[in-house]
Formats: sequence, C-alpha cells, structure tokens
Amino acid sequence: MSPLSHVLAALVPVAVYVASRDRRLPSRRVVGAATLGGVFPDLVDKPLAHSMFLLPNGRVGVHSLPVALPLVAVVLAYGWRTGRVRAAAAFGVGVVLHPAGDWHAHLLYGSFPPHLVWPLASVPVKHVPGWSAYVPAWTAFATAVLGATALVMLRDLRRHVRPKASG
Repeated sequence: MSPLSHVLAALVPVAVYVASRDRRLPSRRVVGAATLGGVFPDLVDKPLAHSMFLLPNGRVGVHSLPVALPLVAVVLAYGWRTGRVRAAAAFGVGVVLHPAGDWHAHLLYGSFPPHLVWPLASVPVKHVPGWSAYVPAWTAFATAVLGATALVMLRDLRRHVRPKASG
C-alpha cells in the first residue's frame, strides 16, 4: 500500500469512532497520532532493511505482531499515564492496521504471511525493493520524521514524567 493509503486506513476508523461517539471530528492530536501510526512501520522498517540492511526485508520489524503489539502496549500505557489515551489508541490503530493493509490480499484468501510473526518465523531476504531509486529519499524523510517525533517525545517525557521528590 502507498503511504497515503496507510494514513487513510488509520484515519477512517478513528474518525468514524470519534464522530459516532462524540458527534465531532477528531482533534488534531488524534489525527496526527493516527497519521503517524499509519506510516510508522514503514518509517522504521524500510530504512532498516533497505538502507542499513539490519532487517531481512521492509515488511518485518514493526510490521510484525511480536514487535508491533508490545510497542502499542507501551504507547497505550504512556497515553493512560499522561491522559491521552485517545491519541495513543489512534496511533495503535494505525500501527496494527498497517500490516493488515500490506497483506490484505493474502489475508482475504486465507493465507497467513510469515512476516506477521517475524522473528518467530523465517522470511525471505529482500534488500532491494522495486522502488529502490526512492530508498535514499525515503530514508531521509523517515529520519526527519522520526527525529522530530523523538524530540517531541523527549520534551513530553520531561514534562509529564518527573521523579518524585525525596524526603
């Protein structure tokens, strides 16, 4: 799926849920979280596989349930701790729906790709995707987005998670 398709696959169910529950559109924070969650697996896995060769291919890592589900659990716990459960859940929806979008044809026809349970199952090695001409640009984009996200998270962590005063 294209990045835009992944974003829409994350935003539509989140927007429908919020609109049906609250009779309003989702907040910018929720839209941003769903958008980031929808493309997050590609932002992480594609550069690790196609630029750094650390993953066997671009559809493992955060694309796999043994990695994605613990990540979503941590994000939900942080959202609960900071009072932003809805944004955390929107991010989680995007992350979980992303691999389903990538493998939708296989899943609809009853085939279960081993990529969904990597590293518990072996997967083929593919370091040169069909879109290899765009790998450097995607890696630069992913680095910028993940770097900005990390800075926002660090600022947020300092603001919300303070050590308890002793004595």
